Amino acid sequence: MKRLLAMIGVLAATMMMSTGAVASDAPVLDRILKNGEIRVGMSGNQPPFNARSRQGGLIGLEVDLANQLAAAMGVKLKIVNKPFGDLLSTLDKGDVDIVMSGVGITAGRSAKYSFAGPYLMSGKSILTKSSTLAAAKSADEINKADVSFAALENSTSQEFVEKYLPDAKLVKIKDYDEGVKMVLDGKVEALVADMPICVLSVLRYPDQGLATLSRPMTVEPVGIAIPANDPQLLNVLENYLAALEGMGFMGELRK
Repeated sequence: MKRLLAMIGVLAATMMMSTGAVASDAPVLDRILKNGEIRVGMSGNQPPFNARSRQGGLIGLEVDLANQLAAAMGVKLKIVNKPFGDLLSTLDKGDVDIVMSGVGITAGRSAKYSFAGPYLMSGKSILTKSSTLAAAKSADEINKADVSFAALENSTSQEFVEKYLPDAKLVKIKDYDEGVKMVLDGKVEALVADMPICVLSVLRYPDQGLATLSRPMTVEPVGIAIPANDPQLLNVLENYLAALEGMGFMGELRK
């Protein structure tokens, strides 16, 4: 790990030389370098991507990755916590520079934002106490009028329910803690979420009878959302991610 960090330091020095002169069509990168700070939008409530530790600090794959990207760019990291449903609108307003929070790269989002990555491959699954639902192999098997699904507001999980489970009842939630509690309390039959989140929830509550699918129902790449008007920032982030992948750092983070 020390060797990886040392290599990242060399990478940072090399790449920052190439970004020393910022083009006029790089407004976000220009702002980051001028302020010496990169503001990363993150919900802080999407384990294992990002979450609060018992001590109140932020932990998770994306927190570690954000720290490494900031170090490589030679700037300070500022994590801006917002509910997931508000993150992209916060990016629109310029209140954050990038968003890293389990954001799926979709065609609809790509029409408005650029994405660096993906740095992780995920897919939709369900968290449930029903052995019948957990045994489903396709969305058709669980698309029933008497089944209610919780899904994060303005997420691809909400889109999944609306598109593939139109007969079921959709319950929009603000964060995953709320959704998991609703499943535990029997207020909904299942929570639709990314597979890693469902798996981790089963592990976190081993005595609650929770279950998830054996494999996700979709394939969803997860990446860094940035404003579409800054190709230089996109190029820098893509190069950093590729270098971190090649050095094995991303593999360590996934483990």
